[in-house]
Amino acid sequence: MTAMAEAQNRPLRLVALGDSLSAGYGLPANAAFPAVLEKQLRAAGLAVEVANAGVSGDTSQGGLERLDWSVPDGTDGVILELGANDALRGVDPAVTEKALDTIITRLKARDIPVLLTGMYAPRNLGEAYYSRFDAIYPRLAQKHGLVLYPFFLEGVAGDRRLNQPDLLHPTAEGIGVIVQSILPTVRRFIATLPAKS
Repeated sequence: MTAMAEAQNRPLRLVALGDSLSAGYGLPANAAFPAVLEKQLRAAGLAVEVANAGVSGDTSQGGLERLDWSVPDGTDGVILELGANDALRGVDPAVTEKALDTIITRLKARDIPVLLTGMYAPRNLGEAYYSRFDAIYPRLAQKHGLVLYPFFLEGVAGDRRLNQPDLLHPTAEGIGVIVQSILPTVRRFIATLPAKS
């Protein structure tokens, strides 16, 4: 039985480990990314629970420091969404990559598969920075054999209609666009999860 088929019978437990983009900054809990994703997966006939382990302001290092209690035993898969705050603060991409690499390595050691969502650095930081930063996610996905969603804010970044006044955090409508865009990748990720006995 595939994990996808098994999800019809037993809830799969996913954790969205991220920052404010996962936490749902400025939004009611039921409009945050994990809640909307869970609703869409269930509407597609998949019994999946998506826990919200997003903390506003978290960097990749912050996610690493709280990894063990943010991702409890019994988790079937992690959607890793970190790095936006690193870029906004101009953190050395090598530091970001090391933290993300460590998160992935520790989750793999616990037999918890990871769906990696990428982030692009703001272009005003200059090409030397953003070219190094943007390359982190494809490189880690290749290194660890992960399912990669290249850009978490695809279709939303920079669109005033889909972002709150700060132009950094999606509105509820923006979260809806994100979920619709990432949904096929999440379903592909679910299909790769090992069946639990």
